Amino acid sequence: MKELLTVKRLECYLLIVVAAAMSGWGLAGSPVVPFEIADKAQPRHQGDRLVFKRLSKLGMTPAALCSDAVFHRRLYLDVIGTLPTTAETKAFLADKSSGKRSKLVDRLMAREEFADYWALKWCDLLRVKAEFPINLWPNAAQAYHRWVRTCLVENVPYDKFARDLLTASGSNFRVPQVNFYRSMQSKTPEAIAKGVALGFMGARTDEWPEKKKHDLAAFFSKVGFKGTSEWKEEVVYFDQWKTNAVKLMVSTFPDGTPVRLKPAEDPRVTFTDWLVRPENPWFAANAVNRVWFWLMGRGIVHEPDDFRSDNPPQNEELLRWLAKELVSADYDLKHIYRLILNSRTYQQSAIPATDHPERTASFAHYPVRRLDAEVLIDALCQITGTTEEYTSAIPEPFTFIPEDQRSIELMDGSISSPFLDMFGRPARDTGLLLERNNRPTAAQRLHLLNSSHIRKKFETSGKMKKLLKSKVKPQQLIARIYMEILSRPPTKAEIEAAMTYEKSSKLGRWRASMDLAWALINTKEFMYRH
Repeated sequence: MKELLTVKRLECYLLIVVAAAMSGWGLAGSPVVPFEIADKAQPRHQGDRLVFKRLSKLGMTPAALCSDAVFHRRLYLDVIGTLPTTAETKAFLADKSSGKRSKLVDRLMAREEFADYWALKWCDLLRVKAEFPINLWPNAAQAYHRWVRTCLVENVPYDKFARDLLTASGSNFRVPQVNFYRSMQSKTPEAIAKGVALGFMGARTDEWPEKKKHDLAAFFSKVGFKGTSEWKEEVVYFDQWKTNAVKLMVSTFPDGTPVRLKPAEDPRVTFTDWLVRPENPWFAANAVNRVWFWLMGRGIVHEPDDFRSDNPPQNEELLRWLAKELVSADYDLKHIYRLILNSRTYQQSAIPATDHPERTASFAHYPVRRLDAEVLIDALCQITGTTEEYTSAIPEPFTFIPEDQRSIELMDGSISSPFLDMFGRPARDTGLLLERNNRPTAAQRLHLLNSSHIRKKFETSGKMKKLLKSKVKPQQLIARIYMEILSRPPTKAEIEAAMTYEKSSKLGRWRASMDLAWALINTKEFMYRH
């Protein structure tokens, strides 16, 4: 009964919070406080010009510039998968220098969390998972994750990253990148070719003509696998004699160019040489499209791993320009991150300035989307100063998880929690981006609203108790709660709503403040990127 009463009280308060937020919203075309800044939507580089050119052609107006508070929170979540602290938010909002947004981009990309968060994304694609159906075993999964993360720390050029994965040979415990081949659900040349096309060309081969699929598989027909005396260890190698003794094997690259493969030469190397050429129509385009998707919520080609002739890019000139930039920067992916993050397109408000049905697909505003499962639970743990428990089918010591482990640092897809499973963390079985499911469900809403899991985090939180029991004026306490959870100061209407609730509910400062915190974590503003 107590829980039901708590939920009823929370539902009433949520209505108050939402009403207070809505009271600061202007009419269409007017700045929405505290989310927007009125500006002239000036392009900052060629990418912006190409986006605005298409918007103009379709009769659309770009959204307003997002406010500093929105940009600050957005950038932290998009670049390092972590909420900013109150101190970081205050410092950024107090900074009046003109180049502070660009400087913040560089600072965040240099932080350790950048490698943690982007290793998570790459390991989703590369199927870094110890258990069924991938079966890498913890030793290999941990080594594979460590290699991916090190590549991000050292900013290894993307063409070298791909070459290392596609041409490596050796023990899966000692040469981590060979796990790319072991992570396929099948070790046939056809299955390997399918995984390579998906990962490095953004192409799904299911609908390809049989000859085209056969020709691609030929490049991986001599990938050999053999076990060792160490349990679960496997060696991946170039098996020259795996196929028949024909001296010359004729195949064709996916672009139609014929090639003769000699028995003594590893055909994986031949394929990789073709793949990473600057003129390759898939490699660079797929890479920049994927980064655009991760940062903008939608690919220029969408779905981002579905490149095909009847699924053209929404803005072909933009995709071509980004791909050319990657090649000219010697495949430095961080260059692409900076171009996108510093663009006027990325820094748009999430509130559209047009009702055109293609506004989201044409990037007329920043798309609102729910936080990834790992980012959301890490945010809740950061706010409350608590930790999360994870489980694995493989017992310790093979999967020991430190108590303060963050979800974005988890190296193995087999390690999970009920929360991560409920909120759509990908299984890492296929390498498809759509494995991650961020669509909200009723079960997720109920979990955040009334589960003992979330309630316990707040009620046992020493950090929240210290915050809520601080001897400051009511307005200052409300401001601290907003900064901690939403990473922005409250509006005047929001302060008045919170103070009115405390007085009318007669719950006292502690209970009313806890209700405020709980209400805020249940708002769309907290749960979503915006």
